[in-house]
Amino acid sequence: MDQLVKEFPRQLEKALEIGKNAVLTQPEHPIHNVFVAGMGGSGIGANFVAELIREECKVPFLIGKSYSAPNFVGKNSLVIASSYSGNTEETLQAFKQIMNSGAKIVVVSSGGKLIELAKENSLDYIQVPGGSPSPRACLGYSMVQQLFVLNKLGLISDKIINDVEIASELLKKDQEDIQFRAERIAPMLQNKIPVIYTTDRMEAVAVRFRQQINENGKSLCWHHVIPEMNHNELVGWREDYNQLVVLYFRNKDDFPRNQVRMDINKEIISNYTTSIIEVYSKGQSLAERMLYFVHLGDWISVYLAALKGVDAVEIKVIDYLKSELGKV
Repeated sequence: MDQLVKEFPRQLEKALEIGKNAVLTQPEHPIHNVFVAGMGGSGIGANFVAELIREECKVPFLIGKSYSAPNFVGKNSLVIASSYSGNTEETLQAFKQIMNSGAKIVVVSSGGKLIELAKENSLDYIQVPGGSPSPRACLGYSMVQQLFVLNKLGLISDKIINDVEIASELLKKDQEDIQFRAERIAPMLQNKIPVIYTTDRMEAVAVRFRQQINENGKSLCWHHVIPEMNHNELVGWREDYNQLVVLYFRNKDDFPRNQVRMDINKEIISNYTTSIIEVYSKGQSLAERMLYFVHLGDWISVYLAALKGVDAVEIKVIDYLKSELGKV
């Protein structure tokens, strides 16, 4: 896993190259909404896309992480089916549901049944390199290809893609410093349950880090976002919870009121746990700052796995689940 994480900046570069060379047919009808079907390591890419395009894309962008697609999907919809393996059960079921909807469909995958179905039905697809032992380590491929689909179909400009390109350079340049920061933070999470807080525009970062702590670090954790958590979860901090470690992902350009909220939150929560960590991002654009946090969080999860003596790649319980489902 450490080698997979180390290659993330170069994965972004490769993903950008693939996206630039992708050829898509234009839709027959105007696009009024976008629906992305994807699970786990493939679905998280859509979470990042949703936040990156929020201030630019003028049509609704919805993510589905289940067996079904929303009823509104039709001839004025763009559907992106994202599955690294191409064999994700839930994504395939949702894909089959929308096959006859009249929607413009684009598949993003390394192969499997999804690519086969795309070829059989003359649908657009972007094929990414396969063979990775961990689809969650392929975030760059799913996220970047989705951005290119939106860009090539006229829903977003080149700006966000250019920002991702700059982000890949930032991560390469700061790789050693990022690893150094991660190596210092990981021991603070050992034998603790992490609680991740950030602002609403960075929720994809929190979700990604939570998933990496789950899968790589073999630990439970949770996340919430500000300001929403100020209207509910904050009230739950009433007792000593020293088994919890709170990690704030912060940005110097966070909305000013949210910065004040975070400071007050920290003051309140410090009464109930002694373990609070603040981490600030680097980078000029939202894409740079988000991907900086992704890379830092991935390294933290790898170092945490090493401290716990667990295999970061191993996901036997998910394999067991799939095996049992296969019997039904």
